[in-house]
Amino acid sequence: MAMKKSTSQFIAAVTLVVGMGAAAAADTNPPLAALGDPPIPADNVQTPEKIELGKLLFFDSRIGGDASVSCADCHAPKQGWGFNDPISRGYPGAIHWRNSHSVINSAYMSKLFWTGSAKSLENQAPSAALGALSGNGERDMIEARLAFIPEYVERFNDVFGDEWPKVNNVWRAMAAFERTLIHNDTPFDRYMRGDTAAMDEQQIRGLALFEGKANCIECHNGPLLSDEKYYNIGVPRADDWFENGMAQITFRYQQYAKGTTEEMYRKIKDDAGLYYRTKEKADMGKFRTQPLRYMEYTAPFMHNGMFFDLEEIVDFYDEGGGDNEFTDGTMASNKTPLLKPLNLTDEEKEDLVAFLNALSGEELKMATPELPSYAPLPAVAN
Repeated sequence: MAMKKSTSQFIAAVTLVVGMGAAAAADTNPPLAALGDPPIPADNVQTPEKIELGKLLFFDSRIGGDASVSCADCHAPKQGWGFNDPISRGYPGAIHWRNSHSVINSAYMSKLFWTGSAKSLENQAPSAALGALSGNGERDMIEARLAFIPEYVERFNDVFGDEWPKVNNVWRAMAAFERTLIHNDTPFDRYMRGDTAAMDEQQIRGLALFEGKANCIECHNGPLLSDEKYYNIGVPRADDWFENGMAQITFRYQQYAKGTTEEMYRKIKDDAGLYYRTKEKADMGKFRTQPLRYMEYTAPFMHNGMFFDLEEIVDFYDEGGGDNEFTDGTMASNKTPLLKPLNLTDEEKEDLVAFLNALSGEELKMATPELPSYAPLPAVAN
């Protein structure tokens, strides 16, 4: 009977296979790598004072329309810095229509929101805070409220030189805080930095599958494990659009607000994704490739929260994706040809899930800070 290989021999063998797979894919896909430090824009440099101001504003509901919804309500630290329902909560009296992204590692991304409509955290913040279904804030009201909070007046003056808080600097401070929400010390990161004991044998086998037979690396590549491109993978539509009256109102409102045709407004049954931005039929149902980090804390997954665990996701891809429906009787014809049945064994699926779990490390926890209070403006001498 042949003796079993030692653990070190096994790791060395699998690492070689992984390396060969990565080399074969190098012509088309950026290799997987540990995540480094996030990029910092030259026009919004990080300072401790700016970061602390942004943290307060992130948790402060007075940035929203009726002072009841903060960024942290849809991006809650205890919910993976996202929202653990299929569809995110919305502004009071409304309902949102997509799953809430985690803020973790958003600092690395150049395309924010599900269809990349914001190109920076500074650009993303007002879209969320002022959006009708999310914060529903008003710029002048935000500035007026902040002006009646002495601590904010002092902090904005110290950080930005504002005589009174300026709303554009609200977004800059929030962005600075969000760039500190980094998750780059996972078992995978440590393994990629040379610590061969950071991942176990099953996770290493899963990595080989990720780069090989399962071909996840085709779209989930580079340090972020996302190519930030757009694909229609046939995610099933959310039945909530047909069972929940408020969801129906929201869904039709989005068709109207985003400028679809009357026929599409009346017949569409699914989220058309990138189409709303480009108005190109070829973009129907396409969404940006999601990063795969911090997934232990961010379920459910996909733009409509269709899948609740990693096993469901692996099964979905193993079957070659799905089919989504956009108009009565017409299935999407632009599903990406990259997806094909994988024929993974049960053991291979378990290995792949084990690797995906290696992309999450310790949970990033944070208590809600004590927020400053309103106070009357100082009297002005005659």
